[in-house]
Amino acid sequence: MPEHPAPYAVIMAGGGGTRFWPVSRAAAPKQLVRIVGDATMIQATVARLQPLIPAERVLIITTAALAEETRRQLPMLRPEHIIAEPVGRDTAAAVALAALIVERIAPGAPMILLPADQVITPADRFQQALAAGVAVARRGSLVTYGIPPRFAASGYGYIQLGDAQAGEGGCAVAAVRRFVEKPDAVTAAAYLADGGYRWNSGIFTWRSDVVWRELATHCPWLTNALAPLAEHWGTAGFAIRLAEIYAPLKKISIDFALMEKAQNIVAITGDFSWDDVGSWDSLEGHLPADAAQVIARGEVLTVDCRDSLIVNESPALVAGIGLDHLIVVATRDAILVLPKGRSQEVKQVVEALKARGRSDLL
Repeated sequence: MPEHPAPYAVIMAGGGGTRFWPVSRAAAPKQLVRIVGDATMIQATVARLQPLIPAERVLIITTAALAEETRRQLPMLRPEHIIAEPVGRDTAAAVALAALIVERIAPGAPMILLPADQVITPADRFQQALAAGVAVARRGSLVTYGIPPRFAASGYGYIQLGDAQAGEGGCAVAAVRRFVEKPDAVTAAAYLADGGYRWNSGIFTWRSDVVWRELATHCPWLTNALAPLAEHWGTAGFAIRLAEIYAPLKKISIDFALMEKAQNIVAITGDFSWDDVGSWDSLEGHLPADAAQVIARGEVLTVDCRDSLIVNESPALVAGIGLDHLIVVATRDAILVLPKGRSQEVKQVVEALKARGRSDLL
């Protein structure tokens, strides 16, 4: 094999569509719709990897239900590189599957693992951090990317940094002392004041053979189950064999399966703007606002409105008078209205629609 095989990127794109309802739905979740900018989130994710990772070295792990639309949105990718999980088995199984495939394509290649639905700018500084991570990963480390916290966020996981290591490519590198689950507000404030914590971006880089070996050490049941798939990659029988093997797997995240157990983990501090954009409220700062702090997208007319977000994806005009501190989202078949600050509760609407049997709106 080449001494330094070129890096690959694996994009995790199997999430559901509740947090940005009614724009996102089960058949078109967050990553497949336009939330920020003119591209869908998965299109933007692929674009910001280039030229560091060209399209021919990008793989997508998605669901069977979303694979066709994902291929339609990303015609520049190789169709076989959009891999459909027959059932969801959380991130550890997806990582192991991706490592097995990358190892089959390019043994020992670094693989960057990242979600499909984050907002990251600017692309050049993001690629600088990824390139540094690739260089560190080539030496056998498991690399994660930490974001300096801007405020005491209780909705993010955290990374506690250990001893600093030699920098790489202009980026700070440190050992990882531990991963921390989402803290309460008081603990998050303490993390912010401490200065030795980073937001957990959910982005990783490792060599395909290294992460497979680490999973085999800490989750042998997972790698033992998936190993027979290697010989079927690139054949007509791959999807059938994948379905047979995947269904019995238990659900476990990569954090619990590996990252909280492995020893050779380092964190690169990302010098870029990162946001997990988990709700309508989080779009503030990502979309342009007028002098009254009204963000309007689509055909919208406002009179005497302040501090509001109005998104119109419907063919009709949305007009607002005197709106203050509100979120209004309109699509062809649903309208959502709520106060700013409560968009995390949108999932309650989705659950209520399920209870009413309104699958047409999900």
